[in-house]
Amino acid sequence: MDSALTLVLILLASAVSVVVAFRALNLPPVLGYLLVGAVIGPQALNWVPESEAARHLAEFGVVFLMFTIGLEFSLPRLFAMKRIVFGLGAVQVVATLVIAMVMATGFGLPWGTGFALGGALSMSSTAVLSRLLADRQELDARHGQEVMGVLLFQDIAVVPLLILVPALSQSAGELMGTLVLAMVKAAVALVVVVFLGQRLMRGWFFVVARGKSAELFILNVLLITLGLAWLTEQAGLSLALGAFLAGMLISETEYRYEVEEDIKPFRDVLLGLFFVTIGMFLDVRLVVAELPWVALVLTLLLTSKLGVAWGASRLFGSSQGTALRTGLWLCAGGEFGFVLLAQIRQEQLAQPQVLQVVLAALVLSLLLAPLIVQASDRIVLRFVASEWLMRSMQLTQIAARSMGTEKHAILCGYGRTGQHLARFLEQEGISCMALDLDPDRVREAAVAGESVTFGDCARKETLVAAGIARANVLVITFSDRHAAQRVLHHARELRPDIPIVVRALEDSDVEKFAAAGATEVVPEALESSVMLATHALALLGVPMSRVIRRLRELREQHYVLLRGFFHGASDVDHGDEADQPRLHAITLTSGSYALGRAVAELELDSLGCSVSAVRRRGARGSNETPLVAGDVIVLLGIPSALASGEKRLLQGK
Repeated sequence: MDSALTLVLILLASAVSVVVAFRALNLPPVLGYLLVGAVIGPQALNWVPESEAARHLAEFGVVFLMFTIGLEFSLPRLFAMKRIVFGLGAVQVVATLVIAMVMATGFGLPWGTGFALGGALSMSSTAVLSRLLADRQELDARHGQEVMGVLLFQDIAVVPLLILVPALSQSAGELMGTLVLAMVKAAVALVVVVFLGQRLMRGWFFVVARGKSAELFILNVLLITLGLAWLTEQAGLSLALGAFLAGMLISETEYRYEVEEDIKPFRDVLLGLFFVTIGMFLDVRLVVAELPWVALVLTLLLTSKLGVAWGASRLFGSSQGTALRTGLWLCAGGEFGFVLLAQIRQEQLAQPQVLQVVLAALVLSLLLAPLIVQASDRIVLRFVASEWLMRSMQLTQIAARSMGTEKHAILCGYGRTGQHLARFLEQEGISCMALDLDPDRVREAAVAGESVTFGDCARKETLVAAGIARANVLVITFSDRHAAQRVLHHARELRPDIPIVVRALEDSDVEKFAAAGATEVVPEALESSVMLATHALALLGVPMSRVIRRLRELREQHYVLLRGFFHGASDVDHGDEADQPRLHAITLTSGSYALGRAVAELELDSLGCSVSAVRRRGARGSNETPLVAGDVIVLLGIPSALASGEKRLLQGK
C-alpha cells in the first residue's frame, strides 16, 4: 500500500509541476508528461521503478482515452465526411504502413515489426492539431477539413490495430487463425452494440437519471466503461476495444454530453499518467548514443508522412497548396502512436534499441508539430507558385467587391451575428463588406446577393483589399479572442482612427480588447442577462418606462458610446429624466480658450462633465494631442455641467 501511494504521489507531483511549466510556454502537455517519465523513471533518477502498478495505471489511461473516442464517434458525421475519412484517411494510413514495412525490411527487421511500427508512426496528434486548427480559424478551410477527416480515420484505425498488433507476436501458422477469430469477435461485438446495445443503454440511463444523483450517474458510467472493457478482455480482445464500444453505445443517446463532462477528469488524469509511464521507458543515454539513428528516423517520419499526405490529397482533387498544407499538418506523430508503442513493447515485437529510437523520434516530432504548422503558410508560398496566384485572385475578388464602396462597414465573420448585423445596416442604408472563412456559407450567401466574400480578416492584406482605408467602422462578430486580437492589431496599424466594435464571449475579455485598440466591446454574457432582466421585469408588472430607464442606465455604465444623448427641441423632459446625462457638441473657433491645450489640461471633470469624443476633420481624434481650431468636442453631463464645460472650452472660465 505504501509503495502504491508513494508511486501515485511522485507521479502526480512531478506531472503537476512540469505541466504547469509547459502550459506557460504554450507547449503540448503530452511532452511534459513524457519528460516527467523520462526523468523519474528507471532509466534516469529511478524514483519510480518499472512495476505492475505503473502498467495498470497506463492501461486505465488508454481505456478512458478510447472511451472518449467512442463518445465522439458519430455515424452521421462519418457519412457526411465519408469521402475524406474513408478515402483520404485510409490512403494515408495504409500507405504509411506499407512504406514502414518496406523500410523495416530494408533495415533487416521482420515485416511484422515494420507493420506494428508503421501503425504507430502513421498516427498524428488529434489533441494538438484540432486545437491549432480552432485557434487559427482554419477548421472550415479545405486543408482543415482534410486534416480533421484523416484524424478521424486514424482514431477509428486504432481499434483494429489494437487487435492486430498482439496477434503479430504469434507464429506464421497461428497468425491467420488468430486474426480471423479476433475479427469475428470484434464484428459480433460491433453488431450487438449497433443493433441491440443502444436501445438497452438508453433505457438503462433513463432509469439511472431518474435517481437525480450525480454520484450514481458517475458510478454508472464507470461501471459501463470498465465492465465492457473487462468483457472484451475475457473474450480475448483488448480492454481498449471494450471502452471504445462503451463510448459508441452512449454517443447515440441524449446523455452523451453529460457523460463526456463527468468522465473528462478521470480521462485527463489517467491519460496523463499513461504518458508518464511511456516516458519512463525512454532511455536518454541510449537515445544520445543512437542520436544519428534518431535524426534519421525523425527525418524519414516527417518527409514520408508529408509525401504520403500530399500525394493522397492531390489524388482526391486538392490543389498543390492545399495538399502541401495537409501534409505539413499531418507529418508529425501523435498520442496514439505512444499507445501502440506501449503494446509493441509489451508483446516484444521490436528490440529495445529500436523502440527507443522510434519513441525519441515521435517525441521530437510532436515537439516540432506546432512549429511546422506555424511555418506552413510561408513554406507553401515559397514552394507552390500557384498559391501566390490564388492568393492574389482572392484579394482581387475582395478588392473588386469593395472598390465601389466607401464609408462602409467591414464585418469580420458572417455567422448568425454577422448576418443579423448586416441586415440592420442594410435597413439604415449603410453598405457593408463581410469576410468569412466558411466556403459553403460564403457561396450560399453570395448567390442570395449578400455582400460577403471568402477571406481571412486576420491577414493585413485582406483588410486592405476590403477597403479599410475607406471604411467608417470595423466590426468583429466572431467570439475567437486570439483571432480578434490579430484583427485589432492589423486594423490599428492600417487605420489608427477607425472605430472598431468587438464581440466578446466573456466579460474578462473586455479589458484585453480595449487595451488592444477596440473602440467598444460588447460582452455576450452582459447582453443576454440584460435582456433576460428586461423581459422578467416587464412580466412582473414593472412599468415599461422604468424598465427602459433601467436598461439604459445599465448599458450606459458599460458602454462609453451609449452614455447620454443629444437633446433636441422635440425632446420633452419627464420628471427624473430632466437631469439625465446628455451629450453636447462644441466646435472650437479661432479665439477659443482650449486651443493648444490637451483635454486633460482643461480639468473638465471638476465641472461634472467628461469628454465623450474628440472629432477632427470628421475622424476620431485623440485626448492627448493639443486641440486646434475646427475640432469638435463632445461633452457628456447634466445640463448645468455642460454649460460650465462649454464656458471652460470657449472662455476659460
